[in-house]
Amino acid sequence: MSSVEVLDAVHRKHVGYRVDVSRGERIGRVSSEWFNRPDDQRYLSLSELYASVRERAERSRTRTVDSAAIRVEARSDNPEHMALMLPGADSPAAPTHWSFGQLSSLVGAPAAYLRQLPAPLAAINLQYGLSSHRAEQIKTLETTDGRVELRAVTGPDYGRIYDHELVEAVQKIAGNGTGDTRWKVPGVLDWSSGIYNPDVDIAKDTTTLYASDRDVFLFLVDDRNPIEAGRLPNGEPDLFFRGFYCWNSEVGAKTLGMASFYLRAVCQNRNLWGVEDFQEITIRHSKYAASRFAHEAAPALTRFANSSPLAFVNGIKSARQQIVARTDEDRSEFLRARGFSRAETAKVIETVFVKEGRKPESIFDFVQGITRMARDKPHQDVRLDLEGKAKKLLDRV
Repeated sequence: MSSVEVLDAVHRKHVGYRVDVSRGERIGRVSSEWFNRPDDQRYLSLSELYASVRERAERSRTRTVDSAAIRVEARSDNPEHMALMLPGADSPAAPTHWSFGQLSSLVGAPAAYLRQLPAPLAAINLQYGLSSHRAEQIKTLETTDGRVELRAVTGPDYGRIYDHELVEAVQKIAGNGTGDTRWKVPGVLDWSSGIYNPDVDIAKDTTTLYASDRDVFLFLVDDRNPIEAGRLPNGEPDLFFRGFYCWNSEVGAKTLGMASFYLRAVCQNRNLWGVEDFQEITIRHSKYAASRFAHEAAPALTRFANSSPLAFVNGIKSARQQIVARTDEDRSEFLRARGFSRAETAKVIETVFVKEGRKPESIFDFVQGITRMARDKPHQDVRLDLEGKAKKLLDRV
């Protein structure tokens, strides 16, 4: 097999794969999700996740109502009880923390302040806002589970994409997400040896399948089929794996989106290391969001899952082969012409020299130096600006 193709079974005789995570970008989005999710938001398979969010959707209904026709109810004997009687409803709906904030925002009321008031007083203020609401109509999402819960309040043109629709699209390419297809919950990098082990038991503390009452987030990798894209300075293969994550909120807490990339490893804290060719698309829940999901996002995910790594590997090879500087003067001019300061230019060159034992010459050398320097920046906007410049260099080839 050529280096363009997925490496053969010889590599599988080892416990894992040696990777060089000093290269490429470090992306912490998945790690943030991993840190912040309690156990009841963690799922061990896509089927378990799908069953949960699908069952919730089946207990839900939406309706578009005149805001002036909504009645806010509050009991004087319970300062924390508030409910909304919607037109055509048989029983009042209790707002969640999230939907209360949405409703307050729609009528121009300060949600943080209203939450501090006794329910009867907050109800009076909210009722006034609804009665004078110029938008006139709102769309609700109500879920019944013994009682009626108001989960979302949006404008009438809100284009809802249900969480289970995204999970179902992922299941079409990833099965159960546990290894029954090539796409699975990721393994773990052993920092002491530099070996990435794809075969780790899926448990609450290792899973990357999440859902809450507000959103869903999934991260999967194809980490049993490494891709070789060139060689490291020591002659070992530079190995990559394909990965993607996606997210959605059927209640309007965030957009729908997905990101695809090549990465070298995932650590125990679920940071992504050695990321290259990061691509992201987002879809706002506007009027035609469902159509865009069906015709753009879902097919894009399928194309990435089934695509050949040839274009990526050839891009990396071209970047390695494209020599743009041979002298210190060439290196400085190359970086300064692309918006780097004198200090940043010196730092990039020094970083490559320390890590590679030589000064940068190729596009790939400069990209690695820039992304390594970006990792040390404490401010996200500065880091993203540097990573953006590195991506532009790779896009040239």
